[in-house]
Amino acid sequence: MLLCVENILSPQEVAHIRSVIDTAQWDDGRNTAGAQSAQTKRNQQIPLDSPVLPDLQTLVLQRLMGHPTWVSAALPLHVLPPMFNRYEEAATFGVHVDNAIRVNPQTGQRQRTDLSCTLFLNDPEDYDGGELVIEDNYGTQSVKLPAGHCVLYPSTSLHQVTPVTRGARVASFFWVQSMVRDGDQREILFDLDQSIQELSASAGLNDPTAVRLTGIYHNLIRQWAET
Repeated sequence: MLLCVENILSPQEVAHIRSVIDTAQWDDGRNTAGAQSAQTKRNQQIPLDSPVLPDLQTLVLQRLMGHPTWVSAALPLHVLPPMFNRYEEAATFGVHVDNAIRVNPQTGQRQRTDLSCTLFLNDPEDYDGGELVIEDNYGTQSVKLPAGHCVLYPSTSLHQVTPVTRGARVASFFWVQSMVRDGDQREILFDLDQSIQELSASAGLNDPTAVRLTGIYHNLIRQWAET
């Protein structure tokens, strides 16, 4: 499932993050790439040991975990600390697949990457090119979202960032290990949860059908979740 989620960050929060990272030190993005990805990766990243990262990572994680739609879709068990990248003119990241296992630099814990997420930090009109192109079971999709919005997609997908031809594309990116490993099961749970929310909004939280469906949702979580 590929899902675009609106308004993870407010305009004020985007402006704050940009005011910090725009004046920070940037490194070659290949420093955090695997051997294969390094051959096609041409961008810049905030270094993992940058003193500006912890506060920004905390802000992004708080907003993600407080966003009901994002949580419903991701069902996060672990979220790797958000990183920040920039693609200026001619920068690109060719077709690749994300590593299946990544190490949390803060804890040393190995985490499975079930979902990849890109949180956009500037608007589409600020730059040309720079589309996130994702190949999935439904074909190839091109994503370029307003600042503060994010896209969540399976880490198993082949994807790329097309060359930037004007301006600069700035974003945060990170990976999620979900409580529900299977993507089809996550999609079923997301659809069910969204239906419950819509029914509860129209018929009330104590509507008998909404209550039964909520029970089904939690029983499926019990069967499928890993914690």
